Amino acid sequence: MNATRRMSQLLLCLVAGFLSWNIAACAQSEPTVPSPNGQANTPPPVTITLPDALQRAQKNSPEFRAALTELGIAREDKVQGRAALLPSVNFDSSVIYTEGNGTRTNSPAYIANNAVHEYISQGDIHQSVSLSMFADYRKTAAAEAFAKARAEIAARGLVVTVVQSYYGLVVAQRKYGTEQLASQEAKRFLDISQKLEKGGEVAHSDVIKARIQYEQQERDLSESRLEMEKSRLELAVLLFSDFSENYNVVDDLQMPVPLPQYSEVQTMAAQKNPELRAAVEALQVAKHEVTSAWGDLLPSGNIDYFHGIDASHFATRQFDPAFGQTVNNLGTSIVASVSIPVWNWGAGISRLKQADLRRDQARVELSFAQRQALSKLRAFYGEAETARAQLDSLNQSAELAADSLRLTTMRYQAGEATVLEVVDAQNTFTQARNAYGDGQSRYRVSIATLQTLTGTF
Repeated sequence: MNATRRMSQLLLCLVAGFLSWNIAACAQSEPTVPSPNGQANTPPPVTITLPDALQRAQKNSPEFRAALTELGIAREDKVQGRAALLPSVNFDSSVIYTEGNGTRTNSPAYIANNAVHEYISQGDIHQSVSLSMFADYRKTAAAEAFAKARAEIAARGLVVTVVQSYYGLVVAQRKYGTEQLASQEAKRFLDISQKLEKGGEVAHSDVIKARIQYEQQERDLSESRLEMEKSRLELAVLLFSDFSENYNVVDDLQMPVPLPQYSEVQTMAAQKNPELRAAVEALQVAKHEVTSAWGDLLPSGNIDYFHGIDASHFATRQFDPAFGQTVNNLGTSIVASVSIPVWNWGAGISRLKQADLRRDQARVELSFAQRQALSKLRAFYGEAETARAQLDSLNQSAELAADSLRLTTMRYQAGEATVLEVVDAQNTFTQARNAYGDGQSRYRVSIATLQTLTGTF
């Protein structure tokens, strides 16, 4: 059946050629046989762009997801801190059975209880007031801002990682293509030298040198293939949760990102640097910890408002034989209390000293972060500026190396160049093309690194 189908395809292609159809559409290979579940055995590769890679990596990166988790936890801590400042409402219902004392009134034997049968069913609105509560809430708000800055740092760091791996694969593919061209050129030059040797125009040493060059290019080709496969595996770990290698990446290195002026970069870094924001919020957290520690040394208050039943019968109304009438069991009670710390063996003072130490450390770290931000900004911008300035020179060198190889080979065929000149031109061609790809990748990575301080521009 397969042979018959293949023969039918060939006949259709011949007919299409006579009718001036697009024979390229007919010269395709036999379609993939579907699997029993209706899907193809080998699905087509997924085409991945850099934005696609970033989106996939955000879903699969454990470090980035951990930062988001910390942000979510900090947000919930803030919700709990705000709830602690607001009144809480509870409903309590209980029954107390007490032994009577055997008198005519059958009073309870325990003086702490109000009646032999006591039913309590009431709501309680509770409010606590202390300096520590307000400080703790502000600390949770600062901690949320700190976690948000840390999540932004993780997101920008992930961009650098993905850009390095993505363009590492792009450059590895380019280098593999360059080594293929170099291997073909070395094979062609070996054939030329062998023909010239047969004609008595060159010595056998030229053939030996060409053979050595060809073998070296074959080894370089296998090494470049290995590097390309390693780069593909490294990127696949970042992009796919099921570790798929069936994908292609888009080579967009020919479209360099513009580099803003340094003054613009300074402004963006001052406004959007997450590392500085994280250091500032860490200092705020430490300051609120000091305030909270002071709150433990100051008085605190509690207010409770009760409404419900606290009677000898579980009913809103009951007959009181002492008064000879029905009385209302529903009532209201307000309890206010003040707690004044007096002595706790120095634990409160110790906590205050700890908070002061953390605050001083946070100030030092903020100052260091500010100095480090200025240093990183200049270094990262200098790296990007240098990489951008070298692109044109690297491109020109690659074009000149290609022309030099072509001309040197022609001169060798004409007997005007030596075999060493041809080998040198071949090596220069390979190095120049690889250097151009490395330069393009270096510029993209330097831009991503600079944007960790400035944000996207």
